[in-house]
Amino acid sequence: MADTGVPGGMPPASRDLAGYGRSPPAAQWPGGARLALSLVVNVEEGAELSIASGDARNETIPESGQLIEGAPDPCMESHFAYGSRVALWRMLDVLDAHGVKATFSCCGRAVAATPALAAEPAARGHEIGAHGWRWEMHAGMEEATERAVIARTVATLTEHAGARPVGWHTKSAASVNTRRLLMEEGGFLYDSDAYDDDLPRIVAGPRGPHVVIPYAFDTNDMRFRPGGGFVQAEDFSRYCIAAFDRLMQEGGRMMSVGLHLRTIGRPGRIAGLEQFLDHVTRAGDAVWVARRAEIARHWLARFG
Repeated sequence: MADTGVPGGMPPASRDLAGYGRSPPAAQWPGGARLALSLVVNVEEGAELSIASGDARNETIPESGQLIEGAPDPCMESHFAYGSRVALWRMLDVLDAHGVKATFSCCGRAVAATPALAAEPAARGHEIGAHGWRWEMHAGMEEATERAVIARTVATLTEHAGARPVGWHTKSAASVNTRRLLMEEGGFLYDSDAYDDDLPRIVAGPRGPHVVIPYAFDTNDMRFRPGGGFVQAEDFSRYCIAAFDRLMQEGGRMMSVGLHLRTIGRPGRIAGLEQFLDHVTRAGDAVWVARRAEIARHWLARFG
């Protein structure tokens, strides 16, 4: 194609911008369910940047709206600690009350600091997935460093959860090597480093097929952060219910709901999750609430 002089040129051929298009595969979810629903609880408490934890700088978070340089930041640290001290137990009780299982996507350093963050959800039948060692992007990370980060995360989660993680999700931006390194490691069924579909897909790997299970930033409690659009608990439940109802109407889709202990676990917000789960429960067998590993195994059985 001739050079048009337009900055940026054309997207590389490796990008798939079309996806399944008008012919999505027939998911055939278990029990004839019209929708597979995945609840993901992100566990990051203790994995944030913190001078007190030996990092070169502190995390900046909207709750405090500040950056303390050159000294520990107890304010920021305590915002995160609410998730491990209080919200973990509130979250587990809500999930138990509704009889649903989630994927707890755990940072390795968080679990190393507070083993109950993985051990207790695992004991209650939830999946423990990997969310990196620290709560950090992998974009630009050296390949050797990233390989070591993956190995350390797997070892720590395996030790405290009693089983190795089979899923991975990088904070926001993965590196150009992340998926390849996960496939080369050999123990991962899936990753969630994609935001581009309402269905999983399979990619070829050096040790066999690998499932990509897309995640979502809209049906996500991260929008409680200032400027994110959610203020009241009902903002979260109304938005998630609207997405749920639309996908149920379409049928054959998958929905991800992103949760964070220190966010949805606050007393003024947790009702949003309860309201959403009440709505889900009323759908009965028409919805399959599944851990992400279950979704990956189903997709591999159907299309692998």
